[in-house]
Amino acid sequence: MAEKYDFDEIIDRRGTDSVKWDLAQDPEVLPMWVADMDFRTAPEITEALINKVSGGLFGYGSIPENFYESIIGWWRDVHHFTVRREWILAGPGMIPTLSAIVRTFLKPGESMIIQPPVYNHFFTVIENCGMHLVKNNLIFENGDYKIDFEDLETKAADPGTKLLLLCNPHNPVGKAWQKKELEKIAEICSRHEVMVVSDEIHADLVLKGHQHHPFVGAAEGYALRHITCGSPCKTFNLASLPIAYSISPDLQVLERIRKTLEMQETAYPNPLAAEALIAAYTNGRAWLEELKDYLAGNFEYLQQFCTEYLPEVLVIPLQATYLVWLDCSALNEDSAGLTKILLDEEKLWLNPGTMYGESGEGFIRINIACPRELLSWGLSRLRNYRNRKVAAGS
Repeated sequence: MAEKYDFDEIIDRRGTDSVKWDLAQDPEVLPMWVADMDFRTAPEITEALINKVSGGLFGYGSIPENFYESIIGWWRDVHHFTVRREWILAGPGMIPTLSAIVRTFLKPGESMIIQPPVYNHFFTVIENCGMHLVKNNLIFENGDYKIDFEDLETKAADPGTKLLLLCNPHNPVGKAWQKKELEKIAEICSRHEVMVVSDEIHADLVLKGHQHHPFVGAAEGYALRHITCGSPCKTFNLASLPIAYSISPDLQVLERIRKTLEMQETAYPNPLAAEALIAAYTNGRAWLEELKDYLAGNFEYLQQFCTEYLPEVLVIPLQATYLVWLDCSALNEDSAGLTKILLDEEKLWLNPGTMYGESGEGFIRINIACPRELLSWGLSRLRNYRNRKVAAGS
């Protein structure tokens, strides 16, 4: 069947106030860092937004009932999990929602666990909320990552540890956690009365052959306070229309979060963002399926390129997200130094692994959510650096 959507179109985003493209003032820089796709969003979303604004009325808005209905339908059809209407709490965006949850249930100075290398804003949330950071580093073994459950048991057993902030699927290592792994987390945390907050913003971007398992489902049957946070923003490239929602069967937990959001004056999402969510979850499934096929093709292209031209680079298997984790330790450069050289000399902007914690040393992260031609350009710049380094004998 012919593709309906064009992911090969190269769109000039310079001069559009794009953080990704305009932050670097040098027009020769190719940005492949921040989690922002170089694709137009689903046209069904654009059409819905045009219809929304065409009336010219921008007074105070409320969240319509089909906002909740669309979330329920999406989780049923895409993630095969039944969410009840009363389990859903709308929020202003993923990071403000996570911050509100932390401030609701922890006192400044209390401890919370994260699993580095992990999304850099997890560190920011902990710092901004005045909490104590506890690291349960992932184990890197045989080119793949797994959870260190023995260490998690030890960290969770500390009476000062109150919360685990989980990244499911995991950014930056591209891991879609198995249900048995999530159940093990639930079992450990329930025994030690540690709340689990699961950031599932990449849930829809699990590639074919793998499956997303919502933590809210894995936690069923455990005496555990838990919150699963979702959003269409990564899936449909809607970062400029931030919106998120919390899911929990514990209505008292949701009510406490709602009160915190109200105190922060962030309890009511932007109506345009809500409209985008409704359109995405109601009419965006076909676009998403084609997107995931294209991303899988991009990852296969990257793997083949690295095998042929970058033999020193180990590509970590990509199960979810569009962010590929590359082990470049054989190039004998620290992560920050390598990304600086690539930016200064090759005009290629990537993320250093240490941005996601000390255990990310030796790695870099590359965003492959772009037309394949742009991906080819970026990988060619990485190859140019590698060839010069090999020729220099270092």
